[in-house]
This record gives sequence, structure tokens and C-alpha cells, in this order.
Amino acid sequence: MTDPQSMDLTDLVSAEDFLDHFGIAYDPAVVQVCRLHILQRLHNYLAAEPMAASATAESERYARCLKRAYQDFVDSDPQTEKVFSVFRRHSGETRISLDSLRRSA
Repeated sequence: MTDPQSMDLTDLVSAEDFLDHFGIAYDPAVVQVCRLHILQRLHNYLAAEPMAASATAESERYARCLKRAYQDFVDSDPQTEKVFSVFRRHSGETRISLDSLRRSA
């Protein structure tokens, strides 16, 4: 984990950057498939907790939430976790008939 006093999250641009920054071991195959889901879940977890009072505690909060977000997708998959609205839609909402496509062509 990087020194919390020098925590500059603006330099982190990918899920891998965050995982490396906070010293969290990860499987690159999981991150490659789920990177946006992991980052969105991290955002959700951070939003659900109050900010910490110190830089050290805040760094620990980020690391804890990131580890939990990553583990969600080790133990499950994006479709099951339903992080993004496209996975939360009811199955009937996204059906398009073949006939309607033919008529529009």
C-alpha cells in the first residue's frame, strides 16, 4: 500500500491502478472482464460510508471498500451483481421483435 500521506487518487485511472496503489492482490483476468463494475461498486461502497477523519483512516476505508468491490466479482459475475442499470432491467423491457427490425430497415 502506498503511503496514505501521499495519497493522490487523481493519478489513478484504471482498476489496476487502484488495486496496485492500495496493495490489493488481484487476478488480471477478473479485472479485465469486470474493471468498470469494480470501480462502480467501489464508488457505491464509498458513498455508503462517511469519510474518515484522518488520511490514514481514509486510505484504509478506500482499501477496505476496494477489496470488497473486487471480491464481489471474484465470487460472482457482473450480471448477477447488477451494478449497472442494463443488468437491472426486466427481461421484457429490452425485447425487440424481428418483424419490427424488418419494418424499420
